[in-house]
Amino acid sequence: MTVILEMKGITKTFPGVNALDNVNMTVEQGEIHALVGENGAGKSTLMKVLSGVYPHGDYDGQIFFDGEERRFYSIADSERCGIVIIHQELALIPLLSIAENIFLGNECARGGIMDWNETYRRTQHLLDRVSLNENPRTKVTHLGLGKQQLVEIAKALSKEVKLLILDEPTSSLNEKDSESLLELLMELKRKGIASILISHKLNEITKVADRITVLRDGATVSTLDCHSQEISESDIVRDMVGRALKDQFPPRKPVIGETIFEVRNWTAYHPIHDGRKVVDDVSLHVKAGEIVGIAGLMGAGRTELAMSVFGRSYGSNIGGEVLIHGRPTDVSTVPKAIKAGLCYATEDRKTYGLVLINDIRQNIPLANLKGIANGIVVDNRREREVAQTYRARMSIKSSGIDQKTVNLSGGNQQKVVLSKWLYAEPDILILDEPTRGIDVGAKYEIYTIINDLAAAGKAVIIISSEMPELLGMSDRIYVMNEGRFVGELASGEASQERIMGMILRSGRSVTDHPPTEKTTELDLQYHG
Repeated sequence: MTVILEMKGITKTFPGVNALDNVNMTVEQGEIHALVGENGAGKSTLMKVLSGVYPHGDYDGQIFFDGEERRFYSIADSERCGIVIIHQELALIPLLSIAENIFLGNECARGGIMDWNETYRRTQHLLDRVSLNENPRTKVTHLGLGKQQLVEIAKALSKEVKLLILDEPTSSLNEKDSESLLELLMELKRKGIASILISHKLNEITKVADRITVLRDGATVSTLDCHSQEISESDIVRDMVGRALKDQFPPRKPVIGETIFEVRNWTAYHPIHDGRKVVDDVSLHVKAGEIVGIAGLMGAGRTELAMSVFGRSYGSNIGGEVLIHGRPTDVSTVPKAIKAGLCYATEDRKTYGLVLINDIRQNIPLANLKGIANGIVVDNRREREVAQTYRARMSIKSSGIDQKTVNLSGGNQQKVVLSKWLYAEPDILILDEPTRGIDVGAKYEIYTIINDLAAAGKAVIIISSEMPELLGMSDRIYVMNEGRFVGELASGEASQERIMGMILRSGRSVTDHPPTEKTTELDLQYHG
């Protein structure tokens, strides 16, 4: 096979951090090459070097592409050579059409005037190539995340892509959309287009990758050939973390006490669509030292339930009762909920969980500013002490407490979110997708923290789209569909089949509902 890309001796440093250390990588034409590693291993940094986000001169080493040494000073430089990167956070403009998004910055124009007929014709051709049956005039906001990913790939194809880089492309997709995307990558491979696939979903990687490059602590650890030998997920994990993970979940002996948290007859309506219930007469309870999971298909109402309970931060016409330690408790605002000992770690840590432009030191005390204040003035010394304590306690990998949270890996960002809530000293923790988008090593650390919280007598609720996570961590599981609880299982009784059976027997599938903005934010990976 012809080598289309070679990166030699790539070294990149940030203040106090050696992000890449003499990394080497080659990609062959028409190859699907997986790039894996723990959060913070250097995967995204390496791809930013390749795509020109970090310009030539900002790093050491050489890039050879299509037989020539290349010096990329911008993203436009790399795209002109046929290298296109699709980031985990999609770069589409929701209120523009599919056609406008695909040709934004690369307009079909004659004499400075848009040629819309040509734009729509070319867009339709590109949509056919990615098997997306949508009108080019459709606004992106009306598409689910799976279709938006296909629009991004169509946009890349419009630039005559030779090497496509996909950063966690299936992290927010359900199983069906993930399968479609992987099939498209295989089709592009057959047409000679190479892909670099960054993903934490090792089952997907072993399914489609030709070779796998593993990074650890900014250095190349190994390159595995999937055709010359059988590569298992445990082989990849061993190279990623430097040791074998014998168990996916840390051992735990639950000691369960009295009921701490109870929700009775909870109902909430959609904040915009009057009359549409998103939570329908839900009741639940959690005991001290207990970990309770909430399972459900995409759009079942799990996040809506959590947010409506936590300070009524989502929904309208909310009704029902919350009891903490057996007493009716007012949690009608976020400050009241926090004061009552309730916390909610959002599924969207970058938008709602952190102030990304601020550093670790400023983020950790956010939910308990009184703890670092003298009156109404922040005590800087106390703020630093708190941040240093939690950075050490949670093993947050950073250059120090003054590092911006935007520059942390996903796993370390999640640790900052958990630190923020632990400093508020809650009795009840609702953790919404606590390990989304983080690697197996960081997941194990998060699971250990969750177990420690339960061992300390906290009541923990986990909302997760990963069935193995719910089955591996929960003492009990509530099953949710169409805004209602349709079943409850103890850990020893729970299985993927039983949970899916409860959902399917309870009424219409979620797919019978028209897609909504909230629905597209939630995802499920119950199979595979």
